This record gives sequence, structure tokens and C-alpha cells, in this order.
Amino acid sequence: MSERGRLRRMFEQLSGRSGRLFADLLGEQVAATLEGAELVRKGTTKRHPPSAGDVRDEIGEIEHRGDEARARLVEHLSRSLVTPIDREDLFRLSRSIDDVLDHLRDFAREVDMYDVEDRRFAKPIIKALIEGIEDLAVAVDALAGPPAAITEATLAARKSAGSVRRLYQESMRKLFASKIDGEALKQWELLHRLDMVGRSLGEAADALADGAVKRQQ
Repeated sequence: MSERGRLRRMFEQLSGRSGRLFADLLGEQVAATLEGAELVRKGTTKRHPPSAGDVRDEIGEIEHRGDEARARLVEHLSRSLVTPIDREDLFRLSRSIDDVLDHLRDFAREVDMYDVEDRRFAKPIIKALIEGIEDLAVAVDALAGPPAAITEATLAARKSAGSVRRLYQESMRKLFASKIDGEALKQWELLHRLDMVGRSLGEAADALADGAVKRQQ
């Protein structure tokens, strides 16, 4: 084998190991985010759900685990010679996942702060968010594979983020068609927060897609 061939093979091996490492680290972040979303969902399934304060406290602990996973990823990013996709896109991806969990935490806090009893209006959007986070988990795991696999897996996450946006718009239409009172204003604020979760989810998918495209060039 020529020197050039040996170097190429070594790079491919390093890139493959790097892909698995970063897929695992990002996977920990996404797993914490999914756990947070599931916790928020439980608080919207009944007219009088368990204390929102309990949900708020628990999601704070989940957020801490997500922050720890992100810190480990940033540390490895600063020390790794080879990364599966562009470093900037990996950082953007990790930051956007962090934003998803942060907005979910804020949603839980605001539900508690505003003393919203009936939270079922948020259930369809949260269900779509959970599906999107699950799709993102699949896309992140694809970092260990070829760029084409990353791009394909990312499409589902981007579609889910689009579904969240459409559900938000439909919820706002229904809200403005009803009586605007204190409860409606609370719902408006909370729906806006969930829309921010969906936007961050879309930004995470975009960062991953951008990195896959650059890798193919």
C-alpha cells in the first residue's frame, strides 16, 4: 500500500472512532432532553396533574445531567484531532440540544409560576416535540456512519420541527378565536415557549445537516 493509501486508511479509522465517540456524547445530551420532554408531557395529560413544582424540580436535575454531558463533549471537541463533521457544526448541534432542554425547563417553571391548572392545550405540541427529539437521537447516532446516512436521518428531525411549528400556529388560531382573558394570555405565553423548543430542535437538525453536507464536499 502506498504512503498516501496508508494515510487515507488511518484517517478513515480515526474518523470512524471519532464519529462513535461524538455520537455517544451527543446521545447522552439527547437522552437527557428526551427525559425532560417526557416529564413535561406527564404534566399535561390530566386536567389536574401532579404538582408542577415537582416537575420543575425534577427537570432541573435532568438539565444538570444534560449540562454535564455537554461539558464532556466540549472538552473532547477541544482535544480531538479528527471530528466526524465540522467542529463548528458539532458545537452548534450541542448548543441547540442544550437550548431545547433549557426551554423545556422554562416551560415547566412558567406553568408553575402562572398557576395553570388545565395544561391539556399543550399536549399535541409536546407529543410532536418528543417525536422530533427521538428522530434527532437517530440522526445523532448516524454520526458514526457515512454522511449520506446522517443526511437521511436528519430529514425526519427537520420534518418533526416543522410539525411543531404548524401545531403552534393552529393552537394560536384557536386561542385568538376564543375569549381573551387571563387564562388565554397564560396559554399564549406557554405556547410561545413551546414554539421556541421547536425552533431549537430545528436548529439542531440544521447544524447536523450542514455538517454532513460539508463532509461530502
